[in-house]
Amino acid sequence: MASAAPRVRYLAGFCCPLGGLAAGKPRVLHHEAEVFLSTGSELVYVYDQEGGLLTAAFRFPDQVWHLELLAPRRLLYALCARRGLYCLSLDHPGRSRSTSRDDRDSEDGDQPSPVIPVDPDACILPDAALCAFTVLDSVLVTLVQGPARWKMQLFEQPCPGEDPRPGGQIGEVELSTYTPPAGVPGKPAAPHFLPVLCCVSPSGSRVPCDLLGGPGGFTLEDALFGLLFGADATLLQSPVVLCGLPDGQLCCVILKALVTSRSAPGDPNALVKILHHLEEPVIFIGALKTEPQAAEAAENFLPDEDVHSDCLVALGHHGRMLAIKASWDESGKLVPELREYCLPGPVLCAACGGGGRVYHSTPSDLCVVDLSRGSTLLGPEQPEEGPGGLPPMLCPASLNICSVVSLSASPRTHEGGTKLLALSAKGRLMTCSLDLDSEIPGPARMTTESAGRKIKELLSGIGNISERVSFLKKAVDQRNKALTSLNEAMNVSCALLSSGTGPRPISCTTSTTWSRLQTQDMLMATCVLENSSSFSLDQGWTLCIQVLTSSCALDLDSACSAITYTIPVDQLGPGARREVTLPLGPGENGGLDLPVTVSCTLFYSLREVVGGALAPSDSEDPFLDECPSDVLPEQEGVCLPLSRHTVDMLQCLRFPGLAPPHTRAPSPLGPTRDPVVTFLETCREPGSQPAGPASLRAEFLPPSVASIKVSAELLRAALKDGHSGVPLCCATLQWLLAENAAVDVVRARALSSIQGVAPDGADVHLIVREVAMTDLCPAGPIQAVEIQVESSSLADICRAHHAVVGRMQTMVTEQAAQGSSAPDLRVQYLRQIHANHETLLREVQTLRDRLCTEDEASSCATAQRLLQVYRQLRHPSLILL
Repeated sequence: MASAAPRVRYLAGFCCPLGGLAAGKPRVLHHEAEVFLSTGSELVYVYDQEGGLLTAAFRFPDQVWHLELLAPRRLLYALCARRGLYCLSLDHPGRSRSTSRDDRDSEDGDQPSPVIPVDPDACILPDAALCAFTVLDSVLVTLVQGPARWKMQLFEQPCPGEDPRPGGQIGEVELSTYTPPAGVPGKPAAPHFLPVLCCVSPSGSRVPCDLLGGPGGFTLEDALFGLLFGADATLLQSPVVLCGLPDGQLCCVILKALVTSRSAPGDPNALVKILHHLEEPVIFIGALKTEPQAAEAAENFLPDEDVHSDCLVALGHHGRMLAIKASWDESGKLVPELREYCLPGPVLCAACGGGGRVYHSTPSDLCVVDLSRGSTLLGPEQPEEGPGGLPPMLCPASLNICSVVSLSASPRTHEGGTKLLALSAKGRLMTCSLDLDSEIPGPARMTTESAGRKIKELLSGIGNISERVSFLKKAVDQRNKALTSLNEAMNVSCALLSSGTGPRPISCTTSTTWSRLQTQDMLMATCVLENSSSFSLDQGWTLCIQVLTSSCALDLDSACSAITYTIPVDQLGPGARREVTLPLGPGENGGLDLPVTVSCTLFYSLREVVGGALAPSDSEDPFLDECPSDVLPEQEGVCLPLSRHTVDMLQCLRFPGLAPPHTRAPSPLGPTRDPVVTFLETCREPGSQPAGPASLRAEFLPPSVASIKVSAELLRAALKDGHSGVPLCCATLQWLLAENAAVDVVRARALSSIQGVAPDGADVHLIVREVAMTDLCPAGPIQAVEIQVESSSLADICRAHHAVVGRMQTMVTEQAAQGSSAPDLRVQYLRQIHANHETLLREVQTLRDRLCTEDEASSCATAQRLLQVYRQLRHPSLILL
């Protein structure tokens, strides 16, 4: 059947919990212009459709599970969870009057109508195990959840005008067994699906339709009534109670037989007849007209007239639908015809309308199926069904309304259409006006060829949609992965930036060692990246190690540049560590420019992570839109500094003389020598001295010396923690060589002087001794420690002196922060020393300028004088205090 476009009009909105209303408990009833509505909470609302007003709201002591209206008596029955059955008189004088629009505008507050608490005396049948009920004019039928079986009970209804409390119990029967839901011992748990009760009467019964209870009461034609419930029910003209259970059973009980069973006891199982088993929870039982002529006549009845239905339907939660109708078999015998259909599920609610149509709601749509004759699509080779037959298949038509949790079909409108009253999961009450007859012409017949073509088109569409879903799922997975990575990057950044001066959650430590590669010794740096945090470094993270030599740092205009190594960090989880070893030198020219700075930085690539998710590499994907360039991040990434380590001369010194004679390693190799020089040395006479520049400088020139004096008190305060009990000179030498690989041997031998080899092969001698400074303090001599560096290489002595001075600056800064005070000094003597140093510095500048203008003969004397001044500057008379 073709889809009909409904005209939807929203009437009112009601409060609903977060996530929307759950199916099964909300109820919508209507009588004339009044709508009675329950959302499954403690409130029951009364809404006037003509005035568009909420006229009253009743508050019950617990959730309301079910509503029924006994219209002739103007009584509203409500099943309150774990409380029992309540009855409200709609004509009670305590009920609030309808509030006009003018009155509503003049009232204070947001409530357009009062909330009326329900009096506890309104509970006419207290029973915590009561799960369902239906009411007739003279009988009240209830269904109670027993310990292991359902129990149906009948109570006598009082006469009109009397107390609405039911009289004594006039009948009782147990239904099928069930597995009770888990709950507190002694307190029954609320069932997930409530049973469904409705009352059915034969067409010859004197019970009017309005007296059969709420929306579940209806009248069946005599033929179908007799086939379903037997001759006894037909002869007795007795109403029958249909019961749909959560386990899928559809059973019936004849009321008059149940009443008489108390006076004439018999087999109780004979009172209950199981009509069918849907094998899923029954959520709806209804009846309708399916014959075209009968359906058309029924639609023309007035609302107060009784309609005799010729088809009984029951609908399960997962979409299984049962239809039962009286039909003629091949021998001309009247038999019940049962057909099961599979509808889209899960089904939230359903209702029967005119024209043989059943409306059912799913979370995604509100659909309608047609059970009337001639509503199915038949091929030319498919024979027509016999008179009274049900269609072999149903084609649900969408009404494009989603998440309807309660539904009620109103009588046929004056315009000839159908009107539905619906409550959505968001708590909206709305009316849906359908003109299905004008929207749906007679069904067209479909040929085999057109059916095959239609099937091919559907299969092709399914394939395209499946492919699109696959591509979109891949894109969603990539973006979810990128969001997870960005979240981890944010956590890592916050952890590193907030660590301050304390231990860092992610650290990188650098150490140096000498290693021999082929014929040359290489200084290697080992960087250890350790993850002590609770986060993982995955995609997008890179460890960047920059090596900057002193020549590049001092000479900004030089052609040299810093070397940067990038190491991808892959799956570095909490507690893991990664080790990287890099060469520092000597370089191709054979020299090692010290100091060397090694900087370690974590880099997070936004382009790699975010750009890869927004602009996937598989550009062949036809379903993904191209990502605009302005969405991609402007920055390449985020840099997080980890550590900065300086490698100086004191770390690079080697001490071959410290090894025992039988384990002494071969002397360190210097820079790669010229093959011609090597050949000439092999050809010289035995016993003769080498004639290289280094040997000549070592033989004829005195070694260059640089020294620095430090207060003994300052050194003791700085070295007291790790060098207690060690002579001050030995402790000072150990502190200077703390980052050298030979420090353990120096500590074991308690040395105060040591001779090592620089990276270029020149000897470097370190001497630490105690001296007394007698001219600085008027109170007496100041005990000091002198650190002296000697070497025949002027470049090496400068590097070693620079390393010693750097350590002293760090120590003095740390001690000054602790508030150390200096002794009284002779200020005039200090001024004289300072003036002498200023004079020497001015002479250095003059001599350097003269070297640029003098000839070769005169420059030798100038250079010699310049060296003498440098020696005086490297032997200051000052002391670090």
